[in-house]
Amino acid sequence: MPLNDEHNSDSESSHLSESTAASSDSEYSRQSFNSDSSSKPSSPASSPPKMITFDELMAAARNLTNLTLAHEIAVNANFCIKHEDLPQNSFAGTVKQIVHKAFWDHLESELNEDPPEYEHAIKLFEEIKEILLSFLTPGANRIQNQICEVLDTDLIRQQAEHNAVDIHGLANYIINTMGKLCAPIRDNDIKQLKATDNIVELLRQIFRVLDLMKMDMANYTIQNLRPYLQRNLVDYERTKFQEILEETPSALDLTTEWIKESIEDELSSASDESSSSPGADSSSKRTISPTLVLNNGYLKLLQWNYHKTIPETLITDEARLQELREKLKQLRIIACVCLITNNMVGAAIVDVPDFAEQLKRISLPLLEGMNKKTFDLKEALNAIGVQICSKVNRSLTERGLPTLDKEMQSNLMGQIAHIVEENNPVCSLIDKRIQFFLRSLLALPSFQKSMPTMPGGLSVIQTEMELVGSQYASIVNFNKQVYGPFYANILRKLLFPETPMEKAETGTATATS
Repeated sequence: MPLNDEHNSDSESSHLSESTAASSDSEYSRQSFNSDSSSKPSSPASSPPKMITFDELMAAARNLTNLTLAHEIAVNANFCIKHEDLPQNSFAGTVKQIVHKAFWDHLESELNEDPPEYEHAIKLFEEIKEILLSFLTPGANRIQNQICEVLDTDLIRQQAEHNAVDIHGLANYIINTMGKLCAPIRDNDIKQLKATDNIVELLRQIFRVLDLMKMDMANYTIQNLRPYLQRNLVDYERTKFQEILEETPSALDLTTEWIKESIEDELSSASDESSSSPGADSSSKRTISPTLVLNNGYLKLLQWNYHKTIPETLITDEARLQELREKLKQLRIIACVCLITNNMVGAAIVDVPDFAEQLKRISLPLLEGMNKKTFDLKEALNAIGVQICSKVNRSLTERGLPTLDKEMQSNLMGQIAHIVEENNPVCSLIDKRIQFFLRSLLALPSFQKSMPTMPGGLSVIQTEMELVGSQYASIVNFNKQVYGPFYANILRKLLFPETPMEKAETGTATATS
């Protein structure tokens, strides 16, 4: 099948990226790779191999948790804590329901005794008091003193001994205090509490609303913390990762392997270019650009097998990278479908405005959920083929033109169904152009806001590609800012290893000193 599209963009990728990166690399390699970066305050300090204790391992795990949480808060504007109940038909949900029911039933039986037994209720009031105090800001002394005075458990115990506890009065005070401290979104919950008469059910619902208020307080704190984290996130993440590296010296092993694979890919690519270029000096070793090595590594993350562990320095963005990878898969198939349809029946639909957009609207719903294990891509492509044939025929009929014959329809549907096959030529072409676009995007200076030119064949997904590209470049540029010094050390060791002569000179210098 002929592909009536531009082919020249495929060969431009490496040349554009290399020329853009060349000027920055010359300075970068002199300063970062030919000098001792450990003397710089922003560079990571190396640690000698050592045995790791359990406490050190747990400390590293806590650092990683804090780093991941801080990163998520700063880069994800929609990040918040949500209240999620366990499914009632699940084992955990059933156990929770049984335990809670047993607790509240026991409390009810105690309060119904004559005289009532208040010990468990007093413990609940003590817990409620601590929760209410945790909501107060520094300096709220008046309400703090009032809460401590009214919910004084020692005083309540003395009242219980004389059967003089006003348990409904205490509950009403708690509800009124919650109404003063809660967010406006909880006003309806407070009203429902005031309308509840059964004391056990009231206490139960008080704890439910207090849990919601704790969630609100956490989200309020996150909202206020986000601007500070965004201003200081680079230094914070770098410092935290350095602490992890000191606790676990192997914390860069996967990252080193990832960069090493990228170097090997570059060397292989250089070797192929040398063998295919007549007159090239194959004996001279090509100088590899550190920036290109990193950029190629970042590109591989969009084709990463996420059953395999991602490099340590990218764990905080693993979910976002995986989401972008799935989105690119979907966009690639849409571009393939449009290119195949255009090449096979383009003459018949050339006058139809926005026909490519109509094909996209047909394909998108049928490709939803591609990341799910249960998704059947072959079945989706067959459905897309049927709908596109129907759409083309309907368009032809509306303009008084003959519809596609059965052979043409079968051929079109077959070509679309074959997209799923490995090494499909249309799919390979579109994939190369997507890679070219993303490579060109990474080659741009981080401060440049404009997008590179969209390669031919991708115009139908241009809006989506630019959005994906913007998100992807944001992740990559931030990752470079945080982990650049760590990458510099790794690249320096892999690209510029000490020669035996240099090692001997270093040893001699050390001995004479």
